[in-house]
Amino acid sequence: MSEISSSELVIGGLYEHYKGMRYRVHGVVLHSETLEELVHYEALYENPQGKMWVRPKKMFLENVKVFGTSRPRFRFIGS
Repeated sequence: MSEISSSELVIGGLYEHYKGMRYRVHGVVLHSETLEELVHYEALYENPQGKMWVRPKKMFLENVKVFGTSRPRFRFIGS
């Protein structure tokens, strides 16, 4: 079984998405079939689609290009 690693994440940390919305990371979980690591996080704003989300850890931690500039998809902003 794969070991869950959260070394790149701050569990309980506050993160800002590159589009400006804020989220709280609750932990790293495993996909039941593939054992892929997923970040479990919560939207800290009213979102009619839901409050709790998961995203592949690799995608959560990756950089995205915004107007030609590379920046983190989610930026840690505090605990």
